[in-house]
Amino acid sequence: MRLLNTALLSLAILAGHVQAQSLTVSAKDTTQSVIAAQKGKRVTLRLRSGQELSGVVKEASERLVVLAELAGREFFDAAIPLEAIEAVIVRTKQ
Repeated sequence: MRLLNTALLSLAILAGHVQAQSLTVSAKDTTQSVIAAQKGKRVTLRLRSGQELSGVVKEASERLVVLAELAGREFFDAAIPLEAIEAVIVRTKQ
């Protein structure tokens, strides 16, 4: 629950600072649903360890997120457990 609250708070802060295509969340959203909505788009995931991974969302299941075309490692994909994700960062301006 703490993880979900942290992610939603981070998303709310990001949504409040953009004017163009803003990121919105509802009370029923989860980290998984927010990531799934970004399928095919580039996102940055901040992990509990503090590490950030950027890539294109390829898949988002109930337990794992698959990022393709990792920044700095374009020939690699990553499978990240949802419980390891602290925040979802989405670019909203060009």
